[in-house]
Amino acid sequence: MSTLSVDHPLQPGDRVPNVVLDAISREGKIALDDFRGRSPLLIGLFRGLHCPFCRRHVAAMAYLNPMLREKGVQSLAVVNTPVERARLYFRYHPIPDLLAASDPVKASHRAFGLHEVGMDAVMAIRIDLPGELPEPMNPMAMDEFINEKEGYPITHADRQMMTADKGQLVGQFLIDREGIVRWSFTEVLEPGLQTFKAPNSQELISVASQVAL
Repeated sequence: MSTLSVDHPLQPGDRVPNVVLDAISREGKIALDDFRGRSPLLIGLFRGLHCPFCRRHVAAMAYLNPMLREKGVQSLAVVNTPVERARLYFRYHPIPDLLAASDPVKASHRAFGLHEVGMDAVMAIRIDLPGELPEPMNPMAMDEFINEKEGYPITHADRQMMTADKGQLVGQFLIDREGIVRWSFTEVLEPGLQTFKAPNSQELISVASQVAL
């Protein structure tokens, strides 16, 4: 597994490093080098499955996957959840044909420049989701509320990752066949700035159409 770390999120024009991860959706390993020279790749780097919005991001990737595959673009969702716990979750919440990988040590996040932010800053954020939350909440309280609402059982493995989370940023990157970032979307954990937001799917599909040519 790569231990390379960069000090800022990769941007269009940057070359991505190779990272080797444990596959969730099948046995064995998944390496980013497996896609080089073969197909463009959309990679989503998320927190553990204890994060309800990360579960939604993975589900959104699974929804877009058939459209991207039609254009020749592969998709890979990476979660900071230990592989056995992740396999158990996806056994009951299938993601047909979407590749998924486990990265509990966050090597892929560091390699793409997705770092952690201070918990004081994270806890100062108030998330306002009318109709879903009874009142504005900090991210930790929001996760607890939505997990209970959605019936997501927190296991020992989940609690370990929650303790290690420490404001981990998430992001998605569209990589061409040569291993160059062509599009990116990075979370910003500040009030009003892409906090827990998803990328624009129409923009992503449009860029993917160009990358796949």
